[in-house]
Amino acid sequence: MQRFKLSQSNRWAIACLISISTLFLVWFVSPIPSLLAKPQAQVFDRVWQTVNENFFDPKFNGVDWKAMREQYKSQAVRAKSTPEFATVVNQMLSQLRTSHTRYYTADEPAYYQLLGIFAKRNPDLQKQLKKFLPQGKIEYPGIGIFTKEIQGKTFISGILEGSPAAKAKLKVGDRIISIDGKPFQPIQSFANVGKPVAIAIQRNADTQTQQEIEVTPQIYDATTMFLKAQQASTQIIQKEGKKIGYVHIWSYAGDKYQQQLEEDLMYGRLKDADGLVLDLRDGWGGASPNYLNIYTANGPSVTMTGRDRQSSTANYQWKKPVVMLVNEGSRSGKEILAFGFQRYKIGSVVGSPTAGAVVGGRPFIMPNGSVLYLAVADVIIDGKYRLEGKPITPDITVPFTLEYAQSADPQKERAIETVTSYQAQGAGTSWEQGDKGDKGDKGYKGELALPHSLRSWGLGGEGRQGGQGRITINDQ
Repeated sequence: MQRFKLSQSNRWAIACLISISTLFLVWFVSPIPSLLAKPQAQVFDRVWQTVNENFFDPKFNGVDWKAMREQYKSQAVRAKSTPEFATVVNQMLSQLRTSHTRYYTADEPAYYQLLGIFAKRNPDLQKQLKKFLPQGKIEYPGIGIFTKEIQGKTFISGILEGSPAAKAKLKVGDRIISIDGKPFQPIQSFANVGKPVAIAIQRNADTQTQQEIEVTPQIYDATTMFLKAQQASTQIIQKEGKKIGYVHIWSYAGDKYQQQLEEDLMYGRLKDADGLVLDLRDGWGGASPNYLNIYTANGPSVTMTGRDRQSSTANYQWKKPVVMLVNEGSRSGKEILAFGFQRYKIGSVVGSPTAGAVVGGRPFIMPNGSVLYLAVADVIIDGKYRLEGKPITPDITVPFTLEYAQSADPQKERAIETVTSYQAQGAGTSWEQGDKGDKGDKGYKGELALPHSLRSWGLGGEGRQGGQGRITINDQ
């Protein structure tokens, strides 16, 4: 019998082959493939650690935060997709029972919107984003809609004015069945910018009413989109012989939104309005309390007359009726405005209770480019009122059912009726009569002031980086 003898080099090669095969076998039978688990484990650990070091409450709202890591990590690293991983992380974050605390991925419009709010004012954030947004642009494809899941069905909950969705006559309350025959995805469904997509929608509960509407997606610049929508929303509505001004402020995270509003009220499309409906429903917060000063502070009007004897008068305060419109999507800084609106009797608040989400948040970039939005500061109003978890109840509550609403908006209609009735009654001073002697009035009844040094915390969106602490807002 012939025997084969192996050289030393051959024996070494076979040993290596056996070792490699063994490693592959261990990898294959392992319940958590290491190549998949490592990135997710890294991101999960970073999320947990960021909360551990930056959440405003060192007691984590009564939650055993270390136990949360043990409870959720194994689920997170076993996740088979980015959405599944995000769901697990958000389940963990929800245990903190605090607003402004959520994990976002690039598959969500809110990811870009949040970065668009913060990045422009935060050089460090801009630097971190270069790795994930090499063009330096915070933008995404879309048609200008917000959606809400109700019992496993997707409904349009909001439509940006001037958007492709608005031009295509999509309506709030439409149920989205599919996009080009495929399940709806907030970003991926509109990736082919400039090319029409067929949106299958259902307008009422009868499934026989399904139809298709063509819409052409566009690129949205997250740093400018909300201001453009605000400008497109601004209009005069004729009601009982009166001119009622209307503006929808989707985001209040930055002075540019208030500056645009004041310009329209003083010199622009709203200057001849007999009353104003200020719609703060949905979108993002970020409003500074001093935005109320235009409705409450006293000041003279200025009349200028030229050589031709033509005169023009400018008023630097809005002294006509104003009604604020809110809902459960009105959050953070917008809720502070609603609080001040009621306390200082500026006008009626109409709609449904607000979100009860009033803390200061800021974004943190994770190793894979995802974003952890985290509550880093508590917020106290007038030294004693904490609005987190305590929604503002409107003076006039108007229920609204989203499903199959077919663009009916009873809240907006009631707000228009309310401001019209104020104007008709000649109630031009009712909202100027702040409670005499309110602490801190200093001659300006109802004026709220926020020190400039505190305006960077990000009440619902606006702000630079901040650490742990509390924000106290006083009218002093």
